[in-house]
Amino acid sequence: MISEGPRAFALFVIGQITFLLAALLPLASAQSSQAESPAPQASTAVATKEQAAPEMSSRDEAATFKVNVRLVLVRVVVRDERGHVVGNLHKEDFQVFDNRKPQVISQFSVEQPGSQIAREQRSTEIPADESQPTKTSSVAERFIAYVFDDVHLRMQDVTPVREAADHRIAAMQPTDRAAIFTTSGQGNLDFTDDRAKLHEALLNITPRPISPSVMQECPYMSYYMADLIVNKNDPQALDNASRDTLQCAGLAAAAGNSAQLAIALQTAQSMAQSAAQLKLTLGDNETILTLRSLKDVVRRMASAPGQRIVVLVSPGFITPYHEQDVTDITDYALRANVIVSSVDARGLYVPSLYGDMSRQNLPNTQTSPQELIYESSEESSDDIVLSTLAESAGGTFFHNSNDFESGLKEAAETPDYYYVLGFSPQNLKFDGGFHGLTVKLAKPAKLSIQARKGYYAPKQAPNANEEARQEIQEAIFSQEEVHDLPVDLHTQFFKASDENAKLSVLVHVDVKRIHFRKAGGRNNNDLTIAAALFDRNGGFVSGNEKILEMHWKDETLENKLDRGVTLKSSFEVKPGSYLVRLVVRDSEGLIAAENGPIEIP
Repeated sequence: MISEGPRAFALFVIGQITFLLAALLPLASAQSSQAESPAPQASTAVATKEQAAPEMSSRDEAATFKVNVRLVLVRVVVRDERGHVVGNLHKEDFQVFDNRKPQVISQFSVEQPGSQIAREQRSTEIPADESQPTKTSSVAERFIAYVFDDVHLRMQDVTPVREAADHRIAAMQPTDRAAIFTTSGQGNLDFTDDRAKLHEALLNITPRPISPSVMQECPYMSYYMADLIVNKNDPQALDNASRDTLQCAGLAAAAGNSAQLAIALQTAQSMAQSAAQLKLTLGDNETILTLRSLKDVVRRMASAPGQRIVVLVSPGFITPYHEQDVTDITDYALRANVIVSSVDARGLYVPSLYGDMSRQNLPNTQTSPQELIYESSEESSDDIVLSTLAESAGGTFFHNSNDFESGLKEAAETPDYYYVLGFSPQNLKFDGGFHGLTVKLAKPAKLSIQARKGYYAPKQAPNANEEARQEIQEAIFSQEEVHDLPVDLHTQFFKASDENAKLSVLVHVDVKRIHFRKAGGRNNNDLTIAAALFDRNGGFVSGNEKILEMHWKDETLENKLDRGVTLKSSFEVKPGSYLVRLVVRDSEGLIAAENGPIEIP
């Protein structure tokens, strides 16, 4: 179970990812015919150095990789006029505009979400008394994270969505895993198929706002109004709040003449500004906490080796000056192949001219009727972030309905097809500026498009080493199999006792299909091989990584063409169901990624 509190949760996730990336257990041990050559003697002659350099060596330090130009990824869902998803479009059918300028689509794929885990197992033959071939296992294939925004939820919102979630969890498939997270960080339950624990976690969900609930607030101040007064310097909003203060604080009644009334109005204005600043601080804290918790959940989802969906259940909230945080969540979700959906916990909702009458601290309808309009505008603005997240990350935005069970079902499903478009912005300035995105179809044909509306440029140029490491990390914690490199994964295990087993991961690389760079009379390429082991609930168990450097002479490469290279790593495990995730990346930036489910009885 994840520790209580968002900070502890974040540290938990970062710790798991850091452990994988920092694991220094050697993965690759070349066969005897691939042993390393002795280290060369120092020489001033370049030719002598080239001849004496080892043809193959390995090291645990990170290599310097070539990294492609920064790609902006856009996940697109296309539907026909009946709402059915369309999956037969091609790259030339799409047009992408960045700040109204047409872009070249350099990356295109059609994704059909579903099981990426089940696959034919391959095992090398070794003596039966030493090992047993692997068996396929019914490991987790779909991970659904229900994120309840208890920081903003009201009690009247909690009960119906909690009951609906309980029904959906009861209908989980054997390969489904669910987790319960809250934006306050309290009562989190990591992925499991234990319905009793999930039911208990749902019962513990209750509103946990940061802002205290005040029966009679003087002056009345909402987060929306505070944003208008402090951030947007709206004089009308300040004047309304000041006049409300004048009445509710009794300042007008105490003023005996016009001069005293003017002084009272100044005092009321100062009180209104202070109230706005306090409310803005509290509202900002709630928004920041909610977005940070959601980002932590998306990061946690990135470590789940299967189909991954985040379902945010919230009454909505506004995000003044925190739009970059929303975009960061979208970017991370897109790169980690996590779908984000949202459910408006208010249900069937019609903004009222008189605001949310369920609130305890209502505006003064006699002195500041304009505040009712602000309240209604805030209620209408609250779902903007919910729709933005769902549209940008390929999910579903469910709102204006009290059928929460159907809503949660829709939110936890992935579209039958979606498209991933990638482009490299030309002359991109690292200034953090916002870029509006528009995706169009060359021939619309009554089709509708769901896609992100924009992105924020980075504030600094990316570091090549860090991007390469990040790419490997994202591939490790991904659900996709990639075959850019000719790599085959085989798994086998040996049980030393009823309680302990040794799991071997064999990686065969077909060097005939690898590109080698010719330099100094050698054929050069580097392979980074990373492996990770996940348990039946998608929890990270262990991982290791190594870099294999190849500097082969022509005759050596010729000898390797038919045999290839076989590498082996081992994990000490207990009996159970596991998933092996293998990622191999070369110095050209090509990647192979494979899944190997295994059942150890």
